[in-house]
Amino acid sequence: MSELFLMVAIIERNRTKDFAKLYNRHDVSINLITMGKGTAGSEILDYFGLQGTEKSLIFSIVTKETWKKIKYDLEKEMKIDVPGTGIAFIIPMSSIGGKKQLEFLLGSQHFEKGEETVLKDTKYELLVTIANQGYTEQIMSAARKMNAGGGTVIHAKGTGMEGAEKFLGVTLAAEKEIIFIVVRSDMKNDIMRAIMEEAGLQSEAKSVVFSLPVTSTAGMRLLEETKEE
Repeated sequence: MSELFLMVAIIERNRTKDFAKLYNRHDVSINLITMGKGTAGSEILDYFGLQGTEKSLIFSIVTKETWKKIKYDLEKEMKIDVPGTGIAFIIPMSSIGGKKQLEFLLGSQHFEKGEETVLKDTKYELLVTIANQGYTEQIMSAARKMNAGGGTVIHAKGTGMEGAEKFLGVTLAAEKEIIFIVVRSDMKNDIMRAIMEEAGLQSEAKSVVFSLPVTSTAGMRLLEETKEE
């Protein structure tokens, strides 16, 4: 999938609304916001001019052109380059489980679909599933039927959910869970399909799933042994 990225911003918590407003100006209305806490020691905080460790993490889907525009405003308007303000970065995406989900996540951003993968020959992929709160086990059950391993879940607050009815024909709750599962690339499509069939938009979970290429790993010996067997 060409020119499409997961954008992540890690910022001071008290500036969350300011960043969300900036995103909205660039037609990035679908954001997932979760709370975090920095772990740096006091000497590191002092070095970078950080005043505290309470953070917000904002996850958004953006095109290459949208990222260029937002990056400019993050630097010029939000002063993100100033130590202590925060950081923002993008990760290339490889696939999304369905055309309607793609339209929903992008909103009004212009996008022309390209090839399926940005990075070729990646051995693993990170599946990211966004679902209504309380349905993690349903999602993991579907994934395990296709031999997926364990997952990691975080809780988040969704913004721009009112756009769901326009693109998906359904209403989505604001309280979300994000489930991360690392899988072998040759298993990705089967696992994504299982999640969509058993916990997709037709279910109470209302899941949206996409994948990110993983270029290097450590600690994946169990998956390797399973493949060999």
